[in-house]
Amino acid sequence: LETRQSATTCGGHSYSQSRVSAAYRQGLNYFNNGQQVGTNRYPHRFNNREGFSFPVAPPYQIFPIMQSGNVYTGGAPGPDRVVFNEAGRYAGAITHTGAGGNAFVGCSGTS
Repeated sequence: LETRQSATTCGGHSYSQSRVSAAYRQGLNYFNNGQQVGTNRYPHRFNNREGFSFPVAPPYQIFPIMQSGNVYTGGAPGPDRVVFNEAGRYAGAITHTGAGGNAFVGCSGTS
């Protein structure tokens, strides 16, 4: 069963399924083409130190999902991320909002 991108709420900010899907597709496209953007070089490896129960196997990559509605192409990434594995399967959404330091907590639907 393939994991589907679904609407999610990250720290009080809601994203439609189409916005989640657009961020995931953009991140996966950069990953598949060996490209990274922004000073933090997204997408990049996510080691899941928080221990999220993603429905797909690691290794994972993370990529920003933007509250502005734009797809991330560089600049400030904001607090929210989509997660996918290196086989190209969507894993979930996470946020820095409500987490200490540089850690993440799950958005709705990710635990």
